[in-house]
Amino acid sequence: MNRIFGRTLRSFSTTTLRSSETTAYPFAKDAVISQSSLPESLNLGALRRGRGLIEYVRKELVPPEKKQWLETLFSRNHPDRLLPGSVVSVVLNHAPSTFTGVLISLRRRGVDSSIVLRNVVQRIGTELQVFVGSPHLKEIKVIQRASGKKGEGKRMRRAKLFYLRDSPEKMSAISVGKRR
Repeated sequence: MNRIFGRTLRSFSTTTLRSSETTAYPFAKDAVISQSSLPESLNLGALRRGRGLIEYVRKELVPPEKKQWLETLFSRNHPDRLLPGSVVSVVLNHAPSTFTGVLISLRRRGVDSSIVLRNVVQRIGTELQVFVGSPHLKEIKVIQRASGKKGEGKRMRRAKLFYLRDSPEKMSAISVGKRR
């Protein structure tokens, strides 16, 4: 496997130029890729030794908008972070295009961070798990924060609010903004 990866990297770095802007694609003779599509910060020596690949993927492959979400909404210490019990609306590329619900679970794993939203739709409990790094995710809107400050929702004492599955009246009270 390492030999194949090394050959691939070597073929990227040693291909002859057909023109000043393009190089030959190593797996098909007819395909041509532009030189600008290769990242400038790519350290070929370290990648040949199998080092730095995960760090590179975490830094370079996440769009800037999602990096900002990770630094603010999914941070442990940021004042605008998401807290369990907040009412959040998510806009997706596919159906359902928007989903609003109570944040019952928050999983912080860098690019693989995810949230679980719960709502009652036509008297049926519905949950949606959304990954932050997903290309289907367009936008995250915080409708009501659960920070415990005046005018905002009540701060929850638990990190995971799975007990709301058993008591829909508590969940509807959270989404309406009542204190119980």
